[in-house]
Amino acid sequence: MSYYEFIIKIADSFRDTLIQRLTDAGCLGVIEQDETITAYFPETVDIRTITNDLSLLKALLEKSDTIQNLSFSHTLIPEQDWNESWKKGFTPLDVGERFTILPPWEKRREKRINLIIDPGMAFGTGHHETTRSCLVLMEKYAGTRSKGRFLDLGAGTGLLAIAASKLGYRRIVAVDTDPLAIEATGMNVELNQVTNVDIREGSVVKAPGTFDCIAANIISGVLIQLAPALASRLKPGGIAVLSGILRGQENEVIEAITQAGLKLLEQYRDGKWVSLAIGR
Repeated sequence: MSYYEFIIKIADSFRDTLIQRLTDAGCLGVIEQDETITAYFPETVDIRTITNDLSLLKALLEKSDTIQNLSFSHTLIPEQDWNESWKKGFTPLDVGERFTILPPWEKRREKRINLIIDPGMAFGTGHHETTRSCLVLMEKYAGTRSKGRFLDLGAGTGLLAIAASKLGYRRIVAVDTDPLAIEATGMNVELNQVTNVDIREGSVVKAPGTFDCIAANIISGVLIQLAPALASRLKPGGIAVLSGILRGQENEVIEAITQAGLKLLEQYRDGKWVSLAIGR
């Protein structure tokens, strides 16, 4: 299958809204850079609908009182070209004290926790600041909490679920609404020879029960909506790691989780992103 690749430039304050609109329109995955968003759609999508929606948003921003603007371009990428493009940019990365993220074709690193990731499509390689922050906070708190059940909410490539297994969590549930993410998670779980990850397609309702640790690397608006569900699934003494929050949006997320009965333990900042460690 070929894919449409959109390169979109938009202000940080509008990114969450745009990403949600792209997701609703059938976006397979988004890669965020400092200045742009790269979004991928299957070749079967109605490309005219996507471009018309972006053009309308661009016109609305231009007519508003803000100085914000939007620009975009798109190309159709054959599958073989896509595979080669992400391979060229995927290099090993050390994260935290012990983790190394690396592609399947790289040599394993001695005395490191190797996380082998083949993203397949646009679910990310773990190089994004929000993913790195999740790993740092997971590693930090793993030694101070019970390591029974772990929930990876919005699994993507399954990177956080695999990391949880290698940190010693006994049972991991990985949930994602996107079937392509489920496929990528299954592939990477197998690559890492991890046997205790239960992969489920769907929303948070597919993960009943309570967990010692929850990781959710999702945009802030969704985290706010999920706050009550997260609170109901976090065991007393457990920890939740929330990421995908732009600077300036963290107070809204903190307010939502506080109202849900959880408490803030730590804010971790990496560039323009904020991640939260939440306790109960």
